[in-house]
Amino acid sequence: MNRIDTLFEKKPSGILSVYMTAGYPELNDTTTLLNELSAKGADLIEIGMPFSDPLADGPLLQECNQKALDNGMSLEILFEQITNIRETVDIPLILMGYLNPVLNYGFEKFCQKAAETGIDGLILPDLPSDEYSVKYSGICEKYGLYMIFLITPQTSDERIREISGLSRGFIYMVSSASTTGAKEGFQQEQLDYFRRISEMDLSLPRLIGFGISSAETFRQAGEFANGAIIGSAFMKSISGEGSLPDKISNFIGKLEL
Repeated sequence: MNRIDTLFEKKPSGILSVYMTAGYPELNDTTTLLNELSAKGADLIEIGMPFSDPLADGPLLQECNQKALDNGMSLEILFEQITNIRETVDIPLILMGYLNPVLNYGFEKFCQKAAETGIDGLILPDLPSDEYSVKYSGICEKYGLYMIFLITPQTSDERIREISGLSRGFIYMVSSASTTGAKEGFQQEQLDYFRRISEMDLSLPRLIGFGISSAETFRQAGEFANGAIIGSAFMKSISGEGSLPDKISNFIGKLEL
């Protein structure tokens, strides 16, 4: 069974998924982050694959992407870094990024390498679901990788049901139409959107991302979904001086899990 399925079976609510950019703050910090996040309470980790034009990301994650690229991060190096990660980390790991670098690497080669290193799923926000269904779904199934698709407040109910049928593992609920970034709280229209999706009784679990930055927003998201994804707020917390283990511990602690 895929580790993502196992996670949602064992823990149907309160799931904490953390996004991290591979190769940030320093090139060789990737495995330290993975090990520390796993040890400190993350249930799932999205490993960001740095890209020079991350359209869905806000300014902070764009800066993290560029710094990681400046550090020399590449897909080849990332796969080298996580070759033995399953010796120490047993929670689900997802690679998140953009389609262009994956195609340049070779889609099937990428999937094969991801599976070999213990990756459980992929999130490629700029991969159209229709194109995935026709060109790439068979490859992902061959290597046991789950493709997770995103929905937004503007996604129609009909389209959401189509995406639910095509996705594996869970549905990524984008909280707003804006780019990533920490927010103070959710607006009423966002809460209405969360409620609408919750009432659709979809077969797949759901995680809410974009704008989750505190114990309060994490709690709110958990009222309407199986958990939440934290990205920008976490990446901001590991910038600057201090040891990564201490910064990760402090950040997770503030979420009051």
